[in-house]
Amino acid sequence: MFRLIWALSVRTRYFLRRYMPTNILLDAIRTCRGLRWGVPAMLLAIPYLYAASICVQIIEDGGPGWLHLLVLLFIYNAMKFTIMGPVSLVLLLRARVREHVERRHEHRADHRSVVAA
Repeated sequence: MFRLIWALSVRTRYFLRRYMPTNILLDAIRTCRGLRWGVPAMLLAIPYLYAASICVQIIEDGGPGWLHLLVLLFIYNAMKFTIMGPVSLVLLLRARVREHVERRHEHRADHRSVVAA
């Protein structure tokens, strides 16, 4: 039974990571080239929160109860984009520091080879 639940969980995660638009976009932001788009991507949280507020108004006006699921989905996606902004800044800073250290090591190695010659 545990294996079945585990396999179902893995397949669900794979499906969501591969085919859901927000996950595809967040995976693209996590790449080296995409890190600079993390903060502008935070702006995508605004339409999700707006859609959630519209669904809440419809629910309060007597709409169907399944809209609660959409509200949760919209808020979850808004949180993902809001959190990705600062995370991408930290990842970008870490990548820039790593590049700077590598350049400094290369510069020192070049300098040593010129002095030794």
